[in-house]
Amino acid sequence: MPHDCVPFLEYDLAPDPSNRDLAIPLVSTHVPYSCLPQSIISSSCKIIYICRDAKDVFVSLWYFNAKLHRLWYFLAKMQRSDNVEPLPLEEAFELFCNGIANYGPYWDHVLGYWRASLEFPEKILFLTYEEMKKDTAAHVKKLAEFMGCSFTLEEEEGGGVQKIISMCSFEELSSLEVNKSISSPIQNSVFFRKGEIGDWANHLTPEMGARLDDIMEKKLKGSGLKLPR
Repeated sequence: MPHDCVPFLEYDLAPDPSNRDLAIPLVSTHVPYSCLPQSIISSSCKIIYICRDAKDVFVSLWYFNAKLHRLWYFLAKMQRSDNVEPLPLEEAFELFCNGIANYGPYWDHVLGYWRASLEFPEKILFLTYEEMKKDTAAHVKKLAEFMGCSFTLEEEEGGGVQKIISMCSFEELSSLEVNKSISSPIQNSVFFRKGEIGDWANHLTPEMGARLDDIMEKKLKGSGLKLPR
């Protein structure tokens, strides 16, 4: 399970900083840039940020939380209950459009890392999911170069890039037995749904899509950031 290889800052390391394999110098997080510990911001560590079309983000988040039977419960009721019923998609969409989401308004989350990437381009690489899907090979090489592990000519000619793409593909990871089996308290399968671009159109009306696009356009105005739609 990928999450077992790369610990989460807020879930795994916050309670116990020693809960990591020092041989793997990687940490993942959903925390906004403004909430990162100062020790990270002032360090020489590199940050790779991947954002996605807000419409697909919302649909993915709604499914994920619904599968866990905790959809927005802490936002709607401010109390934990494993038996709480998921909010209807329409109600959850209203919350999302009003900036009520797990890690704060989505546009603020994106803008935080975007602005930081402009200020510290040598430390922060800002990517979009859509661009990575469109030209995965180029982005694998870009990631390797950013991390100081550029591919050699021999590695490229030997198919090293394609091997990594295949090993890390949605199809390969979701088909692993560990990600199909039941674990406690969360099934690994909930981390894999479709991974497709534009699946939002199967769940949101055109009016809902246009509304979220308009919100994102207004929130990102003047930043220089243009997200794929």
